[in-house]
Amino acid sequence: MRIFIRHETTYEYDDPPKNVIQTLRLTPRHHESQYIVRWRIALSHDGRLDQREDAFGNLLHAFTLAGPVERIGIDVEGEVETQDSAGVVRGAVERFPPNFFLRETPLTEPDDAIRALAGEISGASTQLDQMHRLLGKLNTDMSFDPDPTHVHTTAAQAYALKAGVCQDLSHIFIAAARTIGIPARYVSGHMYRVDGVTDLVAGHAWVEVYLNDLGWVAFDPTNGICATDAHVRIAVGLDYLGAAPVRGSRQGGSHERLVVNVKVAQAQSQQQT
Repeated sequence: MRIFIRHETTYEYDDPPKNVIQTLRLTPRHHESQYIVRWRIALSHDGRLDQREDAFGNLLHAFTLAGPVERIGIDVEGEVETQDSAGVVRGAVERFPPNFFLRETPLTEPDDAIRALAGEISGASTQLDQMHRLLGKLNTDMSFDPDPTHVHTTAAQAYALKAGVCQDLSHIFIAAARTIGIPARYVSGHMYRVDGVTDLVAGHAWVEVYLNDLGWVAFDPTNGICATDAHVRIAVGLDYLGAAPVRGSRQGGSHERLVVNVKVAQAQSQQQT
């Protein structure tokens, strides 16, 4: 599938900051099931966009703006060719051994309820069966609801609420998988929706787990499936903070307003509209 992606991020300030530093993880990389046809990042201000790899092998861009800064616009657009690999990820950049991704973080630390969830799936005969059982449990237990959680909500908090967004479901999945000794990592990216909805307010998130017989396999707990050719992989990390699309800091300023608009469509249909 050839997928068209446009990701627009806008920051506005009532009290302009003196300077702003932004770090972007918005650019995908090639692997066996994903080929980047074209990709660009455009900023609303003149300035150098420095590119490097972060510790996880993600492509990272950074820029600094001298103020006063009233508005920042970050526009990303590109096309990616994908193939369905039944969720198996091969040929991706790997900077750490799988067991590195057993590390807990504040966002993915399990509590008694998540340990109990992990216990319910641990009896499955294979690691793959365990992960599919976990996928089914979260699909039953959790409701998709953006209202009760925020970017700093932990896996334990979201599981107690039995509600959240893709970030929350991914953190819960990661916490449960690590509890039974399966390395797991957070993935940020985009997903083409088969229901025809192309205009979105955020990207997507899912999980990759390392299974002894298969290597890294991607599971999307929000949709209850393994990742398909509808998924475009951007960045990975131990949790959301390691794969966040945009992170930054500023000196001064207040009343920040953030607006994100995302469009994900089949590239051919996008060209016809």
